[in-house]
Amino acid sequence: MEATGYAALSRLSGLKREMQVIANNIANANTTGFRQQGIIFSEYVQDADGGASVAMSAARIRNTSFVQGTLEQTNGMFDMAIEGDGFFLIDAPNGQRLTRAGSFTPSNEGTLVTPDGYPVLGNGGAPVFVPPDATDLAIGRDGTISSKGVPLGQIGVVRPLEPTQMVREGSVLFRADAGFEPMEEPGVMQGFVEASNVNPILQISRMVEVQRAYELGQSFLDKEDERIRSAINAFIK
Repeated sequence: MEATGYAALSRLSGLKREMQVIANNIANANTTGFRQQGIIFSEYVQDADGGASVAMSAARIRNTSFVQGTLEQTNGMFDMAIEGDGFFLIDAPNGQRLTRAGSFTPSNEGTLVTPDGYPVLGNGGAPVFVPPDATDLAIGRDGTISSKGVPLGQIGVVRPLEPTQMVREGSVLFRADAGFEPMEEPGVMQGFVEASNVNPILQISRMVEVQRAYELGQSFLDKEDERIRSAINAFIK
């Protein structure tokens, strides 16, 4: 295959990856706490064994948008959203993880857990315990949980040290290998959850653009193949 073919294929491969990311965004448009992803295209030059270098596109980097989603009121006692920066701290099977999805519920043991059953951690790194008979549970802006005016604990809200280096796990969990630190002034809101920050209309529009670009690239490859075949046939004759 000639250099033009390799360059076109690299572009088509990147567009395919972007289409997969867009489809995943649209599928999670109603997922609480979901963060939209995008693809970053870049150019790299491939040495052609002493000949002319070939410039191709690469789309290997996924970019996560941390723009805050809409805060939706649920009036749920254990539903929480963070206004501003910060993440809830979760004890997942593979270690502590961060999330913006605050749809929590008490487990049979009395600990606050995510829909997947992962314990929600407090500022000290221990699971948050909720008394089973607490009917007037109140959660302050700083994450402090109280019942009948008596503090029971504090929800852990942290800030990642390197947000752009976090690794997504699943739909709403993130691994912060660079570490994290407690938020000094977390904006916890009880009775709210944060909606996905995906804009479905913009994502569908981008999907149409990507599809047209892919079709254009495919058409270019077909014409290039036809040109090479015609040249070979003319040479043989």
